[in-house]
Parts: sequence; structure tokens; C-alpha cells
Amino acid sequence: MLSAENRLRKKKDFEILFAKGKNVFDTLYGVRFRKNMLPVSRFAFVVGTKVSKSAVVRNRIRRRLREIIRHRIFSLESGYDVAFIARVEAKNASFHVLEERMDALLKKTPFLKKDV
Repeated sequence: MLSAENRLRKKKDFEILFAKGKNVFDTLYGVRFRKNMLPVSRFAFVVGTKVSKSAVVRNRIRRRLREIIRHRIFSLESGYDVAFIARVEAKNASFHVLEERMDALLKKTPFLKKDV
């Protein structure tokens, strides 16, 4: 579980992120990010009903994405608001594939630390 300070929760923060953030997409998910003026990065995980009508499946994808980020949080720069948006293809992907695609996606973003 991510600590409370690393979670993006407020509606206003989401609106700003989705209005002014930059996008990077991959086959399994996309990421929308924006600099914030905080000493920590905050993360959100969006899995819509297009991915699956079943809440059980959507929550499983969210839990997997949260766990992947939890293990990589120290290799990410602080000071960003980030939303990971799952695509339909993520529903059938294994945890290992999700990890590989996350690593590939993070390499395309400016908040991955260069020395790690």
C-alpha cells in the first residue's frame, strides 16, 4: 500500500492533472503526469468500466499497479502528480508482463531518476 502522502485523492487535483498534464501511452496503460510544488510525488490508478464491468477485476488491476509502483517509488523523482490509466489489454496480462510494460513506460517519462 502506498503511504497517504503518496496518494492523489482530491477531485481538484485530478481535474488539474487531466486538464494540464502531459501524456505517455503504452500497450497496457498510459500515464498522465504534471509537476506539483510538493516534496513528494502523488499517484493515482484509474481503471474504468471499459476495462471490465466487474469491480473485482478492476480492483485487482489497481492493486497490481499500486504494488509495482510501491517497489519503484524510490527510483522516481519527487514533485510530480501521476495518474496511471489502465487499458483493456491490462485485464488479461500477468503481473510479470505488467511490470515489464511499466518499466518501459517509466523510461519514457521525465520523472524516472537517470542514475537508477
